[in-house]
Amino acid sequence: MNSHSRRLFLTGNLSAISALAACGKPGYADDPAPRRPKTNRLAVSTYSFWQFKNQELRNIEKCIELSAEMGFDGVEILHRQMEKEDNAYLQNIKRLAFINGVDLCGFSTHQGFVFPDITKRQENIDHTIRCIELCYRLGIPTMRVNTGRWGTIKDFDELMKNRGIEPVSKGQTEEDGFKWVIDSLEKCLKKAAECGVILGLENHWGLGRTWEGVMRIVNAINSPWLQVTMDTGNFLENPYEALEKLAPKTVLVQAKTYYGGGLWYSLDLDYPRIIKMLRKYSFKGYISLEFEGKENPLTGIPKSLALLKKAQELTQ
Repeated sequence: MNSHSRRLFLTGNLSAISALAACGKPGYADDPAPRRPKTNRLAVSTYSFWQFKNQELRNIEKCIELSAEMGFDGVEILHRQMEKEDNAYLQNIKRLAFINGVDLCGFSTHQGFVFPDITKRQENIDHTIRCIELCYRLGIPTMRVNTGRWGTIKDFDELMKNRGIEPVSKGQTEEDGFKWVIDSLEKCLKKAAECGVILGLENHWGLGRTWEGVMRIVNAINSPWLQVTMDTGNFLENPYEALEKLAPKTVLVQAKTYYGGGLWYSLDLDYPRIIKMLRKYSFKGYISLEFEGKENPLTGIPKSLALLKKAQELTQ
């Protein structure tokens, strides 16, 4: 290439580079359209079908198939709903989820550490560790855990009538309870890290009834393996302010709906507002439906999915 040609080549390339730079994005002649926020993937808890009462909808495999037919992206399994725990059963659940094109995105367990008896606390620690191992074998990345409660109101229906508030056990204090919960959860974290399972402490009655209680425990332990499972329906006072306090540490959202009226109560939740708040804190994880209405789950769940999809559309 002679010097004249080289000058023309360089001049032409510099002009092209200048034109691209003026566009703001290399390789585009026009400004691109603004990027829309990514929508969250939507899952459903198997609890939404069973609700501890619909025996014909207890079968986990059936719940997975129904979830896929309805158009969900994922399934959250309720441990108490499982009819077996042997390896063949677990691997068949994984196989069925895969061939139906849904993720197993959450494992919801029950435990309690609010006991003065160290033997009872250890039983619940052992149970939680066993559940972490089940979660690992199912290939599920996060597991819901609870603080447990005092148990001074024995009947759950009565507890709900009392808005989740119960007296502290005689001779004990809330400070005792928080110490037991923190110490117990800390004993589960080695197994959680080993299995790659994030524990999500839920705002779920007991010492987790308030956002202050949940965050007191999560902040005291200060581990990447203990975060928050946010339940939109478990704050009965000032829900939006309380949910926002949990948002920075949230790894899974459980979204309540109440078609047909709530099993215990109903909340008129503003899901576009909740989704906007989650995006403010860059939450990119799953929103998992917990249908807690009296309507037949086979009609109430699809309505709930449509509601959550619409809420996401309205916030785009």
